[in-house]
Amino acid sequence: MPTTAPAALPPAPHTWPWPPLLRGSAWLHAAAAGSTLWAPETGLWALGGLAANHALLTAAGLWPRSSVLGPNVTRLPAAAGPSVALTFDDGPDPHTTPAVLRWLDDAGVRATFFCIAERARTQAALLREIVAAGHSVQNHSLRHRHDFSLLGPKALERDIAAAQDLLGELTGVRPHCFRAPAGLRSPLLDPVLHRLGLHLVSWTRRGFDTRDHDPARVLARLARRLGAGDILLLHDGHARRGAAGRPVLLDVLPALLQRCRDAGLRPATLTEALPPRHAAA
Repeated sequence: MPTTAPAALPPAPHTWPWPPLLRGSAWLHAAAAGSTLWAPETGLWALGGLAANHALLTAAGLWPRSSVLGPNVTRLPAAAGPSVALTFDDGPDPHTTPAVLRWLDDAGVRATFFCIAERARTQAALLREIVAAGHSVQNHSLRHRHDFSLLGPKALERDIAAAQDLLGELTGVRPHCFRAPAGLRSPLLDPVLHRLGLHLVSWTRRGFDTRDHDPARVLARLARRLGAGDILLLHDGHARRGAAGRPVLLDVLPALLQRCRDAGLRPATLTEALPPRHAAA
C-alpha cells in the first residue's frame, strides 16, 4: 500500500526562531559596524572578529550533523520506540533501487528514500514502485547541485519548492523531510525549510558506501553501537561498485538487516516516526 501522507501542515509560525549562533552573529555584525563608525581605530579588531565569526558559520555548515544553524534531526524521537530508520539517498537508480526494494520486501521492512526530484521524474514508474511498496519518499533537492550550500535564499527556495511540487505530483504524497546534498548547508537554509514546513534530516551514522568498495568496512561503520533511534545513511544512487561491478550497498544491506533483527530493532520510515515540523507550533 502507498505510504500514508503526513497530516496537513499547520501554517508556519510567522517568525522564524533564530538559532542562538545566528542571533549572536547578527549582533556581532551590528556591533562591529557601530564600533568602526564611532572609533575607526577599532576597525581591524572588528574585521578580525567578523572573520572568526564567518569561519565558525562555515565550519557549522560543513558539519552535516550540526544543529547550530537550525533544527537538525539526527535521531528518531523517543516515541518511535525500538526503531531505526534506513535511509537511501540520490536515487532512484534503475539498476540499484529495484534490487534494494527486493531485499527490503523479502525482509518485510520499510525504508525512506531521499530522492533527487529530476532523477525521480526520469524514473517515475520506479518511484511509484517505491511508494506502492510502503516506503517513504522525501526531498533531496531538485538537481543535487554541487554548489547547493552556496545558493542564496531565493534560489534555495526555488530548488526545494520545485522538488516538493515534483515529488508530490509523482507520488501523491508531499515530503515533510529534506536532506541537503552531501549534508552541506548555509545559514540561509533553515528559514527556507521553516517556511516550507520541512524537517532537516541528517543521520546518526553513515557507511560511506559511495566511496568505500569494502562491504565489511561499510557495514562496520553503520552497525557500530547500533541502537534504537538511529538514522542510517546509505545510497541507492551514486553507489560505489566493487571489483565485480556490483554496488557495495547490495552486499551490505542483507547483513545490516540481520544486525537490526538481532538487536530487536524495527526499521521505520520517517513518515511513521516524525510528525510534521509545525505540528506542535
